[in-house]
Formats: sequence, C-alpha cells, structure tokens
Amino acid sequence: MSKLLSAGQIEKYKSDGFVYPVDVMSREDAQRYLQQLEAAEAVQGKLLVKGSNFKPHLLFKWADELAHHPKILDAVEDLIGPDIRLLSSTVFPKKPGDGTFVDWHQDGTYFALQPDDLQVAAWVALSAAPIDSGCMEMALGSHKLGQLSHAEVSSDKHMLSLGQTVNSPFRKDNTEFMPLEPGQMSLHHTHTIHRSAPNTTSFRRVGVTLTYVPAHVAVRASVKPSAALVRGTDSWHHFQDEPRPQIEFGEKEREFQQYANSLFRAIYDEERPRYQRAKT
Repeated sequence: MSKLLSAGQIEKYKSDGFVYPVDVMSREDAQRYLQQLEAAEAVQGKLLVKGSNFKPHLLFKWADELAHHPKILDAVEDLIGPDIRLLSSTVFPKKPGDGTFVDWHQDGTYFALQPDDLQVAAWVALSAAPIDSGCMEMALGSHKLGQLSHAEVSSDKHMLSLGQTVNSPFRKDNTEFMPLEPGQMSLHHTHTIHRSAPNTTSFRRVGVTLTYVPAHVAVRASVKPSAALVRGTDSWHHFQDEPRPQIEFGEKEREFQQYANSLFRAIYDEERPRYQRAKT
C-alpha cells in the first residue's frame, strides 16, 4: 500500500518518467522556506545560484528540514522503497529576465550509480512556477532510453555546473510542461530528459531539487561519496554519512560541505569521458 502517491500517479511515473503536481505542504509553509532561503543568501552574502547552490542541506537547517520532509519522503518511498539516501540538494532560482536556462539533460549522467536507474528527483516549488517562469519541460517516456551521451556547453546562462546537454537523438515533439504552485512538487526519473526555459515573468522563480536513491545503490567511482540517510536503515554502507547542520552556515558545516562537493567533483571528472562524444 502506498503512503502518499495514488496508483495513477505511480503508473504515470513509470510510464512517462515523471509525475506532478504532488501536494506536500501549504503555501504558507512554502513561503516560510523561501524566506529562510533568502535569509541564508543574506548570511552568505551571495545568491544561491550556480557555483554556490549545491548541497545547502549541509549548511542550513531549513534545507535539511526540507530534505527530511515526511510527505516528500513518503512519495519517494512509494517509488524506491523505505531505505533512502539523499544524494544531493540543489537550489534552482531564476531571476525574471536574466536569461538563465537549463538545456535538455538527464540528471544522473555523472553520478556513477550502480544500478543507474533508481535515482528520483523531487523538485519542490517554493514560489509559483508557471510555464512562463521557466518550469520544467519533460520528454515523455524518455527514461526508457537509458543513459545517453552528453556534451558540455559553455554558457554563463546554463544553470548546470558543466552545461551538460544531451547530444544523442530523442523525440523533442512529445513533451509536457510541469507548472507548479508553491508547496507542490514534481518527481522525475534520473533518465527522463528535461529542460527549462528562461523566466519571462516579473518575479523570481525558486525551487529546490532533492535527489534520492535507495540505500543499496552503489557507486563505481574510485572515491566514496557522501549522502545523508534520511529514512530507514543502511546495511550496505556505499556512502559516507553526512552530518545534519547544528549551526547555520557554521565553520564545521562549511568545511564538510566543501569536502562533500570535492567528492562529487572527483566522481564527475572520472565519469565525464564515459558520456561525452563532443564538447561545444
């Protein structure tokens, strides 16, 4: 018996590679998280954008709380089971009119997971995310293609760290937008090809992506990455444990976040030749 998702929602995820909208919190709670995110930006003295937006759950209690949100985890458990690791968290804000975008890509390209098809991403809307704000656009059923090769596109406007972009053929004429209201989330499969356009509204669109894997998933890299155990137990120990933040943006919190990021960069560097055919 599922905990949050309906049978129809689970079937859509399996058939299309994504499901939305999933109600996880009130608009008021979403606004509270957004205010805490903005306060965190003030503490850092910079916006949580490309270059400073990865693994905020290691730095800030609000992000850690969001990653452990019971309804989010209930939905994730419906898809991947009760023993859950948080592999990553990323803040994705888009200012109105700044032209930032994400090109067609698959999330797990450089994560080196074995098996590589159990990762699920929850995109939680802290602001409204209508189509004209640059919500995600998904290629229906594309998760069934498996992992595809990617190029790296050099652009300050591309919001992904390496500008990763699918350079294998797939259908671009069979897609679906995923607009969300504050407090709703979408869920998508690691192999689902997706993108998002620039924000043409008058407000800042803000969402947080939380990437989860079953605790039994292994990593084929030469380094052992870190991941937080957020539900259940882990008898496989493929990941280093991540501490929950005790002090907002504290010194120990910053040190561990930098260490965790260095592990992911090392894995990325190992994996990039596996999925690249060209650089642009």
